[in-house]
Amino acid sequence: MTIKSSTPGKRLIASLVLLAISLPLSLPALAEIRLNDPIPINPDLKMGKLENGLTYYIQKNDTPRKKVELRLVVKAGSVLEDDDQQGLAHFTEHMAFNGSKHFKKHQLISYLQSIGVKFGADLNAYTSFDETVYILPIPTDKPAYLKTGFQVLADWAQGVEMKGIDIDKERGIILEEARLGKGASDRMTRQLLPEVFNGSKYAERLPIGKEDTIKQFKHDALRRFYKDWYRPDLMAVVVIGDVQPAEAEKMLRKYFSGLQNPQPERARPEINIPKNTASKAMVITDKEAGNNLLMLRYPLEKQPAHDVIADYRQDIIRGFYKSMLNRRLGALTEQAKPPFLGASAGNEQVVAGYDSFISTAMLSQAGIQPALDALMQEKNSIRQFGFTAAEFERAKKIEAREYESMFNERSKSNSATFAAEYIRNFLTNEPIPGIKNEYLYFKEFADGISLEEMNRFARQATPDDSVKLMFYVGSNKEGEAIPSTADLLGMAAKAEQQTVQARVEKVATANLMTTLPKPGKIVDDKENKLLGLVELTLSNGVKVTLKKTDFKNDQVLMSARRAGGLSMFADADYFNSYYSNPVVWGMGMANFSQKDLQETLAGKSANVRTSMDNYSESIGGASSSSDIETMLQLLYLRLTAPRKDEVMFQTLISAQKEMARNNWARPEAVFSEAITTTIYKDNPRVPHQARVEDFDKISLDRSMEIYQSRYGSAKDMHFIFVGSFDLDKIKPLIATYLGSLPNTDIKTTYQDLHIDPVQGVVKKEVRAGNEEKSTVVLSFNGPSTYTREENGRFHAMVDILNLKIIDVLREKQGLIYSGGMSGSFERIPKDRYSIDAELPCSPENVDKVIAALFAEIKKLQQSGPQVEDLNKVKQSWLKEHQQELLSNENWLNHLQNAIYYKTEAESILTVEKRIKAITPAQIKEAAQRYFNFQNYAQIVMYPEQKQESK
Repeated sequence: MTIKSSTPGKRLIASLVLLAISLPLSLPALAEIRLNDPIPINPDLKMGKLENGLTYYIQKNDTPRKKVELRLVVKAGSVLEDDDQQGLAHFTEHMAFNGSKHFKKHQLISYLQSIGVKFGADLNAYTSFDETVYILPIPTDKPAYLKTGFQVLADWAQGVEMKGIDIDKERGIILEEARLGKGASDRMTRQLLPEVFNGSKYAERLPIGKEDTIKQFKHDALRRFYKDWYRPDLMAVVVIGDVQPAEAEKMLRKYFSGLQNPQPERARPEINIPKNTASKAMVITDKEAGNNLLMLRYPLEKQPAHDVIADYRQDIIRGFYKSMLNRRLGALTEQAKPPFLGASAGNEQVVAGYDSFISTAMLSQAGIQPALDALMQEKNSIRQFGFTAAEFERAKKIEAREYESMFNERSKSNSATFAAEYIRNFLTNEPIPGIKNEYLYFKEFADGISLEEMNRFARQATPDDSVKLMFYVGSNKEGEAIPSTADLLGMAAKAEQQTVQARVEKVATANLMTTLPKPGKIVDDKENKLLGLVELTLSNGVKVTLKKTDFKNDQVLMSARRAGGLSMFADADYFNSYYSNPVVWGMGMANFSQKDLQETLAGKSANVRTSMDNYSESIGGASSSSDIETMLQLLYLRLTAPRKDEVMFQTLISAQKEMARNNWARPEAVFSEAITTTIYKDNPRVPHQARVEDFDKISLDRSMEIYQSRYGSAKDMHFIFVGSFDLDKIKPLIATYLGSLPNTDIKTTYQDLHIDPVQGVVKKEVRAGNEEKSTVVLSFNGPSTYTREENGRFHAMVDILNLKIIDVLREKQGLIYSGGMSGSFERIPKDRYSIDAELPCSPENVDKVIAALFAEIKKLQQSGPQVEDLNKVKQSWLKEHQQELLSNENWLNHLQNAIYYKTEAESILTVEKRIKAITPAQIKEAAQRYFNFQNYAQIVMYPEQKQESK
């Protein structure tokens, strides 16, 4: 089921700016819909069950082409563990990659990498309380690939070997994963969950498990979990992609019909969570907490049924409710003195089968009481008075546009999206009628849902305040006003006594622009047939490149970039220039505040953002095919009519100060700042971790002046549009909104800010955090000469080393759980390269990790790569390139770079040739050139040194 609710805290303006729905011509005829009929299964899906009880989902889908998404879903997670198995559901998942009936240890990952499947990015798995899911995307270039994919899933299901030596070796990797997750969040979660789960087994079964158990469990305990719960009647196989369903079903039956359920069969217990019967407060603090949060959790409820079409109709109402509630909370952050930095509320799934109404607020300097007052005021106002007619109409428009977008893109939806939906169906019985049916249901039901019905639901769905769990979760550092549990309950009682007020609705403006600008003209119009481009020059000098595609049915992307950026302003103006875009964006445009914009644009899909880096300023945008004009109007107003709002400016500054203050409690922030200062010293033009005092240096007037000095002129702007548009319709719009932009004379060059990294070997130790964990960062840099060919060799070298990090540091030596290396070329203001490795590990293994990585680099320098490793990288790149050629985002990025760096756009057609031309000798030479052991920075985070008690 693809129903979603609009949550302002999670959806940016891109998802709020949506189009009023119009019925597509391709919509099938509307048959009679009977509310008591069962919710049907997607007619494009082949769903069935084998004789052994295994459920399967098979669907042909051509996005992306030549690829199938395979999933093995096991309805068994950590909550099924016995006392001696805590952590072994997750351990079982790891063992699936350590040798099975048909794949020796390391053979599986190596084989999949050889056909272009990346470990971690593509091949993956996860374990939760109630399930374990294995993720395997497989290319279909050769029939053998898919057959092997089915064999892999079958081996995971019942063919994992569980050799004692491999089990013992994996303990270290699991412990490293556990170490990686440690910190304030983990410590506070472990205090929180027993209350949330109210003493049920869930409270004792975090998926990562107990370290003592992981270190000491007997091998047979792991094998027992695998035998008891990895059985076909608790499994589903999902097959979505570029494959014929009949062929897929035949293979599925071949590989999975032989799986057997154990005899005797252990009953899978239903874990019940008792309801809270009295209110309770809890204060959880940690000196490393990054934010102070207030949470109200109301009693758990069994999830509603999803059996008949009437249940689906109720889900539509539920979606309206949650979206309107959260838009109300979001609007409160635009007040002069907002009660919180951000908030959300509504029913959320806690674990399979259980929902809870949860209200959460990120606290501001105003403290707990104003946040609590606001949360309860909005909740109880809805409970007593309901929503307004205007709110409800906006919610209908927003949801309608989302349904239309999903319907329009149904043939271009990614296979992984379908796979996730079918996994939820298997695990939680989420309806899967298919987007055609869902769209029909929405069209049939939405208009018939009256405000009175909506508000009846709201009264029922909004809990009263008789029973609730209250949590204050935050920092206990010096200066914090930490409440007691009695304080929290007292504040709640006070909030409950406040007078509940009905919402007063201001009528939203119907149109963005009442008077359109005087159009410019298209003075040059030429075609690039090789790349399928149309290139325009407008009367004001603005240039436009258009690439019409059919990669998406309802998507148009826009971009522009030119030289200048922060380099155009002095050091004294750094903070005013650096924050000029968020300051101006947060105040709205023309006569519209951000809230006004959201209300005016409800039902439209269009957004525009501006940004500035050291050497350039950029514009980005996106819209549906029918909302291109709205996107261009937003662009025109964003550039020509920024809005000044002192109240919103002060609100923004206060919020940023609070987040900066909280951020410095995090060890990760301390370490990040140490990395920056070690590599770039005290260069004032390098972005640092924000400090509270930084925001005292920002002037509203100066920030707006800087913004207007750059974006008030379209000189040398070259806009790119990629997507599903009509050329004859988009050209007049471009002439009107881009051709009329001011083109005053400004500098469109950059100035070298001399942001140069430190030279020589520099080592720094950082002490931060209470947990026994470290992170190693190694940074190599130097001058370079950029060419496309050299760029390919450079990144192939980096990717080969990432293979070695997985194979050697993780799998063979067990030093890390995750980590990797990244590299980049900088072409402006001068050619430079940088390579950064980040490797989390235990403090006692720091030296071993550094030595192991350096050993792999030196092997590459001395002997070059193994041919099979280079081929793995090439194969992965070739697969990625096939998909990138069918991506609007990739084309937009490629064309933007070609224009900005003044290179040939036609190079996209020779990518495959350049990939295949890379040789082992070139990688060896690259390693010698880019890894200079006389010039690198090494920064290591260790835990804080404990003070010895006297």
